[in-house]
Amino acid sequence: MRKETFRPSPTALLNPRCDASFKAMFTLDTEESNAALKDFISTVLDRPVETVQLMPNEPAVDVLDESQMSFDVSVKFNDGEMVDIEMQSRLQNYDYAARAEIQVARLLASMNKKGDNWNTSAAFQISVLNFEFDKDDDSALSWYSMRRKDGEKLSGRLNVVFFDLVKVHALLGKPVEELSKLEKWGLFLSYADDERYSQYIDGLIKSEEGIMNAKSSLCTVSQDEINWVRQNSIFIAQRDRNTIMQNAVKQGLEQGLEQGLEQGLKQGLEQGLRQKAVEVAKKMLSMNICDAEKIAEATGLSVAEVESIAEQG
Repeated sequence: MRKETFRPSPTALLNPRCDASFKAMFTLDTEESNAALKDFISTVLDRPVETVQLMPNEPAVDVLDESQMSFDVSVKFNDGEMVDIEMQSRLQNYDYAARAEIQVARLLASMNKKGDNWNTSAAFQISVLNFEFDKDDDSALSWYSMRRKDGEKLSGRLNVVFFDLVKVHALLGKPVEELSKLEKWGLFLSYADDERYSQYIDGLIKSEEGIMNAKSSLCTVSQDEINWVRQNSIFIAQRDRNTIMQNAVKQGLEQGLEQGLEQGLKQGLEQGLRQKAVEVAKKMLSMNICDAEKIAEATGLSVAEVESIAEQG
């Protein structure tokens, strides 16, 4: 009797653009996973990385009601510098630039100890984006830091880096030997799970040891059914939320013919949206597959609302 599974085929790979799968690939307790993580960071930051240490996934907060932000992969270099790496699979309805700045500021603040004379190591927030952050910038990698108006860097402690996967999609099919290492990583993350391009991606993987290790780690975590359950639950929640939004907008438009577009949209969004979102949140909480912020992002509820649902059981 065949055991039911969410894995579509014995050779199928998890989608590395799903935050849960991305995290699993880079945090597995194996040499391949650790080597892949070091190589990825080294490629993005363009610096050698000898050793990394995985850190707790939540930054400390001083105020109980302060908004929590979960870090996907938090790493500490051997020289004390810290890196937060996140996969963002879709554009959210908030200012992602502000979020990234706040997140790296929190990371830096968590590193500063009383009496250290402000001699804190640098902090980096790397966001791998499956959407275009800046449509006017053709670069796949964008690096932001605090600078004076004339361009002079302040201290280099705060660093926000965006790796835009969409910008490398046009390179699919380009001879592997003509690709930069960063472009290879971008194509691997974009198409590793797409069997239509497996032959090309396999050739790309063989050209870089770090990406070979990432593929090996992804293969390992793809054999664990619980990872497919997590990924499937996240995708279902996202699809449900998109459907709710589309139906709500449609209903709002219809009502808008009689009541005015603005009022109709408002009523359409309110009717049914919250109830369905709460149902999805309860299901995800019962499966214990991700934290409150991820559930909030998937459902459209606030983190406080998700935490309240969790307390109510």
